[in-house]
Amino acid sequence: MDVLLDGLVDAVRLLLTGDQDSWSITALTLRVSLTATAIALLLGLPLGATIALARFPGRRIALAAANTGMGMPPVVVGLFVTVLLWRSGPIGGLGLLYTPTAMVIAQAAIATPIVVALVAAALQQVDPDFRVQMQALGATPIRAFAALLGEARLPLLAAAMAAFGAVVSEVGAAQMVGGNLAGQTRVLTTAAVLATSRGQFSLAIAFGLILLLIAFCVNLSLTLIQQRQTALR
Repeated sequence: MDVLLDGLVDAVRLLLTGDQDSWSITALTLRVSLTATAIALLLGLPLGATIALARFPGRRIALAAANTGMGMPPVVVGLFVTVLLWRSGPIGGLGLLYTPTAMVIAQAAIATPIVVALVAAALQQVDPDFRVQMQALGATPIRAFAALLGEARLPLLAAAMAAFGAVVSEVGAAQMVGGNLAGQTRVLTTAAVLATSRGQFSLAIAFGLILLLIAFCVNLSLTLIQQRQTALR
């Protein structure tokens, strides 16, 4: 109990005193996770929409692959990305391993299947006659697709929340491809693991609470948007 109380005190102190290392770790966590989430949304939205709306050979296999990717262990993703970025790997010459960019790649790879599967599920729930009605009213395919996304906006927000939650709390892949280098690739999750391994439990709890606060604030913002959209319907 004393350790937990010390962790709470340290968390408050780290937030209020502006500890440089903690702010740097927190800023990098936000930058990496938000960038990875944005990339996952940019890739996952059109892929999920294609799986949901188009008819092509292997469609069910693609959907099954996306659903499988939702449960893929992050450490497996980290392993594949590490192999790709290793010096002798296919793109090892870019020198991205143990950089924030490598962490973004790994986290985007984790989040994209989540977005694809949830977007596909969301769009499949929309009335099939909706697009037909839009086109009958003279809407172009692009406008009809935009209207379809608007109709499924609440589940799409849920997909964004799920993607961010998956990457901001991820530790295995981040440590494998980032190396947990102080001042360069250390994020809140890997910092908490390091503090725990050193027996600095109060510091680890503080990092964990800051991580929870970030996740709560981001998801609260999206939830408020979601609820406001619900009220307007």
